[in-house]
Amino acid sequence: MKPICKACGTQFPESAALPVSCPICCDTRQFVSKFGQEWTTLEQLRRGHRNSFRQYEPNLIGIGTVPEFAIGQRALFLRTPHGNFLWDCITLIDDATVELIAGLGGLRGIAISHPHYYSAMLEWSAAFDNAPIFLHAADREWVMRIGNAIQFWEEAQHELAPGVILIHCGGHFAGGTVLHWAAAAEGRGGLLSGDILQIGPDGMVSFMFSYPNLIPLPARAVKRIAQAIAPFTYERIYGAWWERVVESDGQAIVEKSVTRYLEAIQ
Repeated sequence: MKPICKACGTQFPESAALPVSCPICCDTRQFVSKFGQEWTTLEQLRRGHRNSFRQYEPNLIGIGTVPEFAIGQRALFLRTPHGNFLWDCITLIDDATVELIAGLGGLRGIAISHPHYYSAMLEWSAAFDNAPIFLHAADREWVMRIGNAIQFWEEAQHELAPGVILIHCGGHFAGGTVLHWAAAAEGRGGLLSGDILQIGPDGMVSFMFSYPNLIPLPARAVKRIAQAIAPFTYERIYGAWWERVVESDGQAIVEKSVTRYLEAIQ
């Protein structure tokens, strides 16, 4: 079996015995449930869960699991003239999901913002001809299951395709990454931010070292994130959950949010 942590959704290597613990959940950015470490498998998950889909705009579809599993994020399926990409990842992959994505042209690659969303990335890759998985090298230590499909990159930016660029921001994790999609919002641009930039209920964004444990980022880390994305134009921001979307004025909102955050922690 390949155990899956119920708290964060990360799949571990094939093993006859369950792991003693999940290093990702033992880290201060996550947590172990008060009931202790719990495990499942992809086969068990498929029996009680399914994936749902939502079109946000032309060429961008959200994919999320119901009932909600682990952290509860949804992935984004991005279609481009140069091939399709999965941004961030969810644990559940089933026959229906594979058939739907294959019908839309399959996957050229998978890119993930940070280790909390590594989930079952190798299962997703294997379902689409071992599509490459692009992870920032600074987060190499958090990969629980190694595979040949994983490609570590180290630059400040990494182009997946024309108009689709990964940006190294750091912050929440050392390798924290966002994706800039130039064609979003009818060509006005968009950021796919995971929770490196976390969209709040008021439509502003914020930044944390640990979200569940309420540990903030220092000013220098937030300034670094702002500097990393400053060269890019974007109107829209897609966070990691279904309704966490900034529809317009994204660039101005980030600038105001950075100022608000720095004033608050100072």
